[in-house]
Amino acid sequence: MAGFRVSAAAAGVMVATGAAVMLVALVAAPGSWLVGYVSEAGTAGQPFAGAYRTGLVALGLGVGLLAFTQIRPAAVLLWVAAALAGVSGAVSCSGGCPLPPFEPTTLADVVHTAASVVGMVVLAAAMAAVCWKDPRPVIRRTAAVAVALTVPLGGTLGLTMLLAGRNAFGAALERLLLLVAVAWLVGTAALTLLRSYVIVESWISKTASPPSSGNWPS
Repeated sequence: MAGFRVSAAAAGVMVATGAAVMLVALVAAPGSWLVGYVSEAGTAGQPFAGAYRTGLVALGLGVGLLAFTQIRPAAVLLWVAAALAGVSGAVSCSGGCPLPPFEPTTLADVVHTAASVVGMVVLAAAMAAVCWKDPRPVIRRTAAVAVALTVPLGGTLGLTMLLAGRNAFGAALERLLLLVAVAWLVGTAALTLLRSYVIVESWISKTASPPSSGNWPS
């Protein structure tokens, strides 16, 4: 179905473009791009703060588009994750992205961090939902690998932020976690675009007539 594939293609492009813009902004920021929270590239005073936040919003839009290619409950979870990515991009943290209880924080810091953390948790839930419910074997296997990496990385990062605060170990974990998330999103979009599938109940399939063969066009 044309609409189904357009959504998949647009999702992959938006996520990849958004992630690339964020990476450029992160690398261009003063100091090593491997130190500190990734969100620090979007704080006031950074040379490409606006570009970083725009890239994050674009990535969130890509996640929302990917939801159109998925069955429920994964589609709903992807929509929630997309909205939280938008909030994270719209509300930047202050310099250094301080977190309680180790540093004084502002309301914007709390909102940004909460949106980012909850968004990643919801995205992991979407991966699990795809692994559990999706009838397409290759999509299930891809999601299984992603969630198997995301859960331990995310859990370790959360404990590191809670118990130790900002440090080099947490910075490395955050970058690995984001790499897994972007790889899964782009990979799922690409697989949806390139392979043939059985008909599933998606947001698009409710309003489009399925092909008589019972398969998506290859």
